[in-house]
Amino acid sequence: MKKLMTMTRQFRDDENGAAMVEYSILVGIIAAASLLAVLAIGGWVGDQFTGLCKNLNGKGVTAAGVAGGDCTP
Repeated sequence: MKKLMTMTRQFRDDENGAAMVEYSILVGIIAAASLLAVLAIGGWVGDQFTGLCKNLNGKGVTAAGVAGGDCTP
């Protein structure tokens, strides 16, 4: 019985599992924030290039090297 009580106290006082859970949650939050930032920046950059293409009225050079073209990505 004494050994069971000792094991119970050790389990209660052990904080390694709690720290691991906290770090896991923190890593998940950082990963989600990073993903959202990359998606937001990607959308902004795409809008900038679309706006630039529209300002040029399609008179720019396309990826194939032909003048004119479609402004849609």
